[in-house]
Amino acid sequence: MDIDVFAAAHAKEWQRLDELVRGRRSLSGEEIDELVELYQRVSTHLSVVRSSGQDPVLAGRLSSSVARARSAVTGSHSSGWADVGSFFTRVFPGILYRLRWWWLGVSVGTVLVATAVGVWIANDPEALAALGTPEDIARYVEYEFANYYVETPPASFAAQVWTNNAWVSAQAIIFGVFLGLPTLWVLLVNAIGIGSAGGMMFALGRGDVFFALILPHGLLELTAVFVAGGVGLRIGWSIISPGDRTRMRALGEEARAAIAVALGLVVVLFISGLIEGLVTGWITNTWAAIGIGVVAEVLFFLYVFTVGRKAYEEGETGDIADAPAAVPVA
Repeated sequence: MDIDVFAAAHAKEWQRLDELVRGRRSLSGEEIDELVELYQRVSTHLSVVRSSGQDPVLAGRLSSSVARARSAVTGSHSSGWADVGSFFTRVFPGILYRLRWWWLGVSVGTVLVATAVGVWIANDPEALAALGTPEDIARYVEYEFANYYVETPPASFAAQVWTNNAWVSAQAIIFGVFLGLPTLWVLLVNAIGIGSAGGMMFALGRGDVFFALILPHGLLELTAVFVAGGVGLRIGWSIISPGDRTRMRALGEEARAAIAVALGLVVVLFISGLIEGLVTGWITNTWAAIGIGVVAEVLFFLYVFTVGRKAYEEGETGDIADAPAAVPVA
């Protein structure tokens, strides 16, 4: 076989394969089919060139083209560590920024409800009495509230609160498929719980203790829960008002983004769990403990509104990667 004649006969096909690989992120359905067909055909050409042993340079060039085409077809275009880095520098913060008004709205709404409940209980003896006997409330305020954070070894306690908060956040997200109504219930229950605890503490003059023990870990922890709630409500709203998308498409896109948020929140809640297990109740300097919580919260917002904003403006939506794992064929 004359390898020069063979190369001349198939040069256009090889060039076309390279063109399709370079533009793989914007291919039409027909072009994707063409890419798959050319990938298979050029793989055969590579075998022919290699078996002839006449042109190692050409074999190397075709081998490189086939490798790039294989990555485009299978979607395996980056290493696992590269994917992890991309997730935390683009995908996760980009979604948080895109959905910022949802979870910021949830944050404001939940804080308002919790504050209203707390003020009501702290100033209404009947409401306070409905929560328990005077002895029970006094025991909770003077002992149980503070002891909760130190009665368990720090490492075990951190793991416990991490698991619990991850479960609450997962519920808030998953319940979004039911039009977001159960998500609202989860957020309401949490708001009432926080408000009730704060109301009892303030009613008995221990409001300073309440904030000293809540703020170090609570700022980041509650923000994570608010994010989960906002994402859950966005899923529900995508069903109610999908815009120019079909309801199934809108639900699919928002649900895939929600999975990414859930994965990212595992790390955020792990950090807040460490603060709750190792700082809250253990660092006796109140302002130092609160300062740690404030720093963690500020870093989170900087992460969202700098890294996330940049990723969002570059087109990151949080949906699956453009390169498909399974390519349609004609």
